[in-house]
Amino acid sequence: MHDSRQKTMIQSVSQAPSSCKTVFHQADLCVVGGGLAGVCAAIAAARHGCKTVLMQERPVLGGNASSEIRMWVCGANGSHNRATGIIEELELENYYRNPDKNYYLWDTVLLSAVQNEPNITLLLNCSCCEAEMAAPDRIRSVTGWQMTTQTWHKVAAACFADCSGDSILAPLTGADFRIGREATTEFDEHTSVACPDKKTMGMSCLLQIRRGYKPTVFTPPSWVTEVTEEMARDRFPDIYDPYENFWSLELGGEDDSIADTEVLRDKLLALALGVWNYIKNSGTVKDADMLELSFLGFLPGKRESRRMLGPCLMTKNDIMAGGMYEDTVAFGGWNIDDHDPRGFYKQGVMNTHDRTPAPYGIPLRTLYSRNIGNLFFAGRNISMTHAAMSSARVMATCALLGQAVGTAASLAVTRGLLPSGFSMADVEDIRQMLMDDGCFLPNARRRLSPAVTAAKLCCDIPVSDLNCLRNGTDRDHPCYGTEEQGCMIPLHARVSYTFDQPQHVSSVRLSFDSDLDRLTLPGDSCERSHAMRGNEWPDSPTMCMPKTLVREFMLEGEDEVGHTVVLAHITDMRRATATYPVERCLRSLTLVPLTTWDETATEAHIYSFDFAVSN
Repeated sequence: MHDSRQKTMIQSVSQAPSSCKTVFHQADLCVVGGGLAGVCAAIAAARHGCKTVLMQERPVLGGNASSEIRMWVCGANGSHNRATGIIEELELENYYRNPDKNYYLWDTVLLSAVQNEPNITLLLNCSCCEAEMAAPDRIRSVTGWQMTTQTWHKVAAACFADCSGDSILAPLTGADFRIGREATTEFDEHTSVACPDKKTMGMSCLLQIRRGYKPTVFTPPSWVTEVTEEMARDRFPDIYDPYENFWSLELGGEDDSIADTEVLRDKLLALALGVWNYIKNSGTVKDADMLELSFLGFLPGKRESRRMLGPCLMTKNDIMAGGMYEDTVAFGGWNIDDHDPRGFYKQGVMNTHDRTPAPYGIPLRTLYSRNIGNLFFAGRNISMTHAAMSSARVMATCALLGQAVGTAASLAVTRGLLPSGFSMADVEDIRQMLMDDGCFLPNARRRLSPAVTAAKLCCDIPVSDLNCLRNGTDRDHPCYGTEEQGCMIPLHARVSYTFDQPQHVSSVRLSFDSDLDRLTLPGDSCERSHAMRGNEWPDSPTMCMPKTLVREFMLEGEDEVGHTVVLAHITDMRRATATYPVERCLRSLTLVPLTTWDETATEAHIYSFDFAVSN
């Protein structure tokens, strides 16, 4: 299914004058789109050795989560279901560097994470507008226009990943896609759609409000939308509710979610300022004279447009059945949260709230094209029906999809494969790589070296269930049963592996308790569950690192002649999971937890302490 009108429009862009400079890039992977899916895809691929180009049309990274739009990063519902891997690494770094949740500092956290990877070339302000095909089913290169430098950037790569949200590579390459809503009968999904259509969920320009230190007035421009008391009541604009982030300022589901964006932006601005005018001047909002508009989004945050088609099309029924796939590489668990195309003007409740079995698996076969051999995709554009996508579209889930794509692309490049050529052994290697990198896959465990299970594991202070440190799990979760998956280790205790014969230890992997339910953070449940906030108040808390997380530790080894060597001494640990290179022949290996981020703690909760060996 193609949108021929959109394809023609984009092709006309590629015929622009070519007198401007062109810079050529050769890469293993080109990621188009720098939202959280694209950021995580690029980082994952780069860390696994891929030379990666990340092409982002905006001046900042993060997409809907950036300072330009400011949607909350949400994921699977339920206890212990927080997304981990690269997305949690970013959120933990944000708590450390940005405890007051300043959106511009959050932008720098994302920028730093990408710039710190030597294998990534970052192209900001660069909009992908052309693709060159090596064959009808193979992409040779893509070209983007960087408006700030008036330069064309042409990127040739072995693989490409469309993380653009709008699936720009679909019309440019002929990749199969869908847009709009399926009829309930097509896949026997329980929805309210009798006939298929091109309608989508709408887009939003958000507001953020803060309490100021003096009275202010607001004089609206002549073009604002008049918002009545009845309209305001129906859309619940309770600015004193911590969960109020004005997501319901939504329009465009009955229009073209790509071609009509500029027109819809103007309508959204008029609506957003109309709501602000109601808050300031209706006389119905407490202390309205002291309220200030701290942010107005001029870039609409989109929920839906094109969805690529892969070998597997995941449906709402697949989600409700738990997504039990052999090639599961990510998970979701947000509600089936389908917004009515009428958005703000829908009378009554404007979205569904069907609970899903959280977590449900998402297969690798939804993340690459069924007809373009070297094209991956991640984000809200994956191979799902409209109803299924209404759950998987939230950004923590999209980040997991991005990490899965970056990891899969790195394996494809390393082994000279196309994704359609992956064997089940290749897929299982991808799954193990993801779990080694801190991602949780429901009902799965990491493979450990036989040397880990054969070694003697002990602690100089008696500790129960020490073998939990080498059971291949990194969190407590019902899918593993009710037993504790980690163990409590007294601070300064020495946990050691000893070997019958010296082992060449190539690396050590650690996983600590990062308080996935965020119970040790300050503030109410809304503050604790979101890395960023909506409205600001004088008593908004300053955040901190999760107190359960180990802050300082040492890794030591005993070499072949009995000397103790310090392998690592980390003083400000800010990750839940990390792997440290060793490349030494050792008779023993020791972990010493020294402090946690709770200064009063006397012990540390540790999930994993294991290692890899090489011959």
